[in-house]
Order: sequence, then C-alpha cells, then structure tokens
Amino acid sequence: MTENRRDAPASPVSHGLLSGKTVVVTAAAGTGIGFATAKRCLEEGGQVLISDSHARRLAESAEALGVPAVECDVTDTAAVDQLLERAASELGRVDVLVNNAGLGGTVGVVDMTDDEWARVLDVTLTGTFRCTRAALRQMQPARRGVIVNNASVLGWRAQAGQAHYAAAKAGVMALTRCAAIEAAPFGVRVNAVSPSLAWHPFLSKVIPEETLDELARHEAFGRAAEPFEVANVIVFLASDYSSYMTGEVVSVSSQHP
Repeated sequence: MTENRRDAPASPVSHGLLSGKTVVVTAAAGTGIGFATAKRCLEEGGQVLISDSHARRLAESAEALGVPAVECDVTDTAAVDQLLERAASELGRVDVLVNNAGLGGTVGVVDMTDDEWARVLDVTLTGTFRCTRAALRQMQPARRGVIVNNASVLGWRAQAGQAHYAAAKAGVMALTRCAAIEAAPFGVRVNAVSPSLAWHPFLSKVIPEETLDELARHEAFGRAAEPFEVANVIVFLASDYSSYMTGEVVSVSSQHP
C-alpha cells in the first residue's frame, strides 16, 4: 500500500481547541500518528514538547515543528520520569500527555519467541503505564490534566500474526479505564483512541504490503486513515470539548465486514 486508494480530506483549520494548554507527545518522531498529533496540537494553539527513542529522527521532527524535544526510551523508568520532569520545567506544567509509543511486528503464536512477546508488551503496554504513572504523579496534586492513550482496534478484533500487539493494546484499553477511575477524584481525565489502520511510509516495515492492501479494502472509504485524522480525535479528547469523558476508548475506524 504505497498510497491511499482514495483521496483523503484536507486537514481542518484550527479552532484553538488547545489554546493555553501544554502537551507532551511520545514517539513523535517520523511520519506517523505521533508527529501528526504534535502538529495538530500546535495548530490548535498548544505548547508542545515531543519525545522519541530515535535521536536523529527526533531532532529532525523537533526542528520541523519548532518545538523542544527530550529523547526517551519508554522501557526505561528513569528516562520516563526525567521526560515528565523536564517537560514540566520546559513548559511550566504538563496539561496533556499523549501516550503514542508502541511497537508492532508480524509473527504467529507458535513461532513467537519470549523475547518478541516481551519486547512488544514492554514498549506498548508497560511503556504506556510508566508514562501514565509519571504524568499522574504531577497531574493529581495539581488537580488537573488529561492523558490520551493510543490503543488499536486489534484490542477488540483478531488478526493473524498480531497476538503480542493485540494483547498489548487490549491492555492499554484496560489500563485506560482503571487509571481513569483512580484519577477522576483529582479532576484528571484518561481516555484512548483506537485506530484501525493509519497510513504512513514506515508501516510496511512491520506489516506485509499485501496485508495492508487487504486491510485497506475492508475500510468503508477504501483507504487507510491519514495520521492527522487520528490526531484530530486525540485533539478532541485532549480538549475541554470532551470534559465529561473519561475511561473511554474511541474507535477511529471505518471498517466494515
């Protein structure tokens, strides 16, 4: 799937949904949902800091967006804690955390090694937990804040070769709901988006091209989502327009049988 089969709409104009808010986005280097989210948050008036574990791509993305950046491996608790501390120092506070870091791959259960399973769970689920914990330690005493996690429709639906990724994303959904209940008394909201298929150039590195084409054919619009279309929903959940929503997992999907 080198390009979407049908033209995607243009990105919407800004309405200042995040004006006055500070935002941290993990795994924001490159061309995927993280970078698109950081860009949309900026366009909506937010002050943004990005992180990623890939130093070169992170520097390039930070330069392109004109925002501060902190290198962070979400499998390292100390690095995660330092990320949130530096973000609070750079931005003055952290109003919004977008947990976008995740790791995929395609391998069947019978062929999957313990290391393959553990690596995907550590980055995708436990990494989200580490970042959520660090953010809540700041947000709960301040009695304000929003966390938006990036889950996946695979947390609900079966796909061959994706057992580790699907299990991790189902865990992100459960983490979202439980953290939301714990954080609600402090005025902090925790929600998640659940994309089906969002196209970007590096997707074929983890999913075979023919599988991507087949998945796109099952989308009602005959194409994958553009990353900014997922980012739009993240922006909504980060904004005051979703002030009564917490513990929700919002599907960003057009899949049909």
